[in-house]
Amino acid sequence: MGTTVTATDYVQECGLETDRLPRHVAIIMDGNGRWAQRRGLPRIEGHRQGVHSVRRITEEACRLGLEQITLYCLSVENWKRPKRELDLLMELLEIFMVEERETIMRNNVQLKVIGRRDGLPDSVQARMDETIAMSASNTGTVLCLAINYGGRTEMVDAVKSIAQEVRDGKLTPDQVDEKLLSDHLYTREMSDPDLLIRTAGERRVSNFLLWQISYAEIWITPVHWPDFDIIHLHQALQDFTHRERRFGGLIANGSDGV
Repeated sequence: MGTTVTATDYVQECGLETDRLPRHVAIIMDGNGRWAQRRGLPRIEGHRQGVHSVRRITEEACRLGLEQITLYCLSVENWKRPKRELDLLMELLEIFMVEERETIMRNNVQLKVIGRRDGLPDSVQARMDETIAMSASNTGTVLCLAINYGGRTEMVDAVKSIAQEVRDGKLTPDQVDEKLLSDHLYTREMSDPDLLIRTAGERRVSNFLLWQISYAEIWITPVHWPDFDIIHLHQALQDFTHRERRFGGLIANGSDGV
């Protein structure tokens, strides 16, 4: 019988250091539309190809033993796009929630979704809830999808919730601190991202996890998301392992940083 390869063994085979890998990787999956347009294809074809990248990177995160990956799928600003593209995106999302169940269960992935539900079709929400429930007991990598998500709206929702608790007498203003606010975000009970990857070369965070990425390392690649492969993920992780994370403190030689 063959020897089972552990996540630690695999990480070492990839030339990475297990104890320096990020716990949580967040990815802004940019460039689907441009990928398609450069090939003379409808924009939706870029999104379809992007699904393959989601599967590829999720499975690799599982092999590496990463605790969580969070993918920026649909922002609150994306509703400004043409209705036909949005309808096709919703159809693609519903298909994903059904067709990827085998991959999710086979890889022991736990699916989570963050963002507002307003505007999402009932059928999409139903398939989403089914897949979340199906994978709830899985103990491997957490795959968190940010759908109809915005960092500012997340904070607004958190503040509204806190304000209501103060109004109801459950909290006093003096009790409001960073931990309390974090506990009212969509990402409560999740660790903050250690590494933020952005594809397609853009150099902005685009309203993604604004509170949570305060100390995340940022890695940008010109590669469009449909072409983002395992080798690119490894490059990002390799770069991450060589960075000194100071969190505003001092490093060994006494120099400071922010």
